[in-house]
Amino acid sequence: MSNQLRKSLLLYPAGVILILAVLSLFLQRAPRPARSPQLPAPDPRLANLGVAPDWTTLARYNDVLTRAEFVNTLQDIYLLGENLHFDVTEKGVTVTSTLSTSGPPVSFARQGTRRPPPRYWRPASEIPVGPPGQPLSGIRIAIDPGHIGGKWAQMEQRWYQVDDTIPVTEGDMTLLTAKLLAPRLESLGAIVTLVRSSCEPVTELRPHDLAEYASRLMPGAPSDELVSLSEKLFYRSAEIRARAALINGTIKPDLVLCLHFNAEHWGNDPSNPKFSNRNHFHMILHGSYMDGEIAHEDERLELMHKIFQRVHEEEVPLASAVAAAFLEDTGLPAYLYRLGKPARRVGPALWTRNLLANRLYQCPVLFCEPYVMNNEDVYNRVQAGDYDDEREVAGKLRKSIYREYRDAVVKGLVNYYSSRPEGDL
Repeated sequence: MSNQLRKSLLLYPAGVILILAVLSLFLQRAPRPARSPQLPAPDPRLANLGVAPDWTTLARYNDVLTRAEFVNTLQDIYLLGENLHFDVTEKGVTVTSTLSTSGPPVSFARQGTRRPPPRYWRPASEIPVGPPGQPLSGIRIAIDPGHIGGKWAQMEQRWYQVDDTIPVTEGDMTLLTAKLLAPRLESLGAIVTLVRSSCEPVTELRPHDLAEYASRLMPGAPSDELVSLSEKLFYRSAEIRARAALINGTIKPDLVLCLHFNAEHWGNDPSNPKFSNRNHFHMILHGSYMDGEIAHEDERLELMHKIFQRVHEEEVPLASAVAAAFLEDTGLPAYLYRLGKPARRVGPALWTRNLLANRLYQCPVLFCEPYVMNNEDVYNRVQAGDYDDEREVAGKLRKSIYREYRDAVVKGLVNYYSSRPEGDL
């Protein structure tokens, strides 16, 4: 502050100075005018909010996989139907495209030409074994608490409440579990990052920002349907894409733990939910593209990253260890998908599906789906909240549901990473 300004302020009464100070502070903190978000134009050849693929990014995968490895993985894990979009020759593979130039084929590895896959994540075999008592030493783990919760929970349709009892809100429940899980993993040597640490969206977009996009997807639709579509685009697409940008661009973990709670249909009135007598557990890995999904060009590009980074080879044994711990510790039965569902079973309680998070996060992703939230036993455990040790809930002595969840994840990860032989680098 200049001497002249100091002298000027001395001439004003204290009240005027206070008003000027408050006004200055307000102006500094006043929100900036909202910027109009730059959204891609809807295109039937792309998934919602998807962008045209840049096929040149695939050049880094030259000589990573043999032809047999590529074809077997494509058919056995990722496609539910026929191969209509990948032109496979003896020398390489080209992805068909009408949005942009496909680029040169990705060449297959031959005798003496194999290269390691370029990727930011490391399989267990490439992570040095830590000191005693630190079985997760150096492992980079991102915890992604599913959904948003808080004031967004009812919009997400992941909320119900019976009378004046504690609401059952998935986004809040996953965040609580994540905050219990993170310090336990860190105590075992892991480097942990929460993808979200509050009940606020990661994306800067809001439903009103997506109104025009929605109207172009459904021209002439009634206003209430457009509002509903804008909301779904917000929490199902924009939010997951924002988390993916954070994971792939900043966190770059060795694995992502997507924490969810399951549910069965509880009717259309969340204040009077229909309770299910079923309670179960399963985990979702990436795969099982339906024909309509693989028809999207951005999904084809994302799939190529998964195949050539050999994600599935790490996901399955890692998920198997965590699933085994869940089944043992919780006593929950393994969930079985009904016939005709776009899913493929790859192990006890393990299923492949093409979910947006699994597809966009370019590393192993364990998508956990324990407990049926509208099962009466689970409801009672949610009402009991979180607590130390054990407590009698609904006639049975047990841990809090959140700590039981945490402990099963920790047990599975420790079992998996402890099985690494020293010097296996």
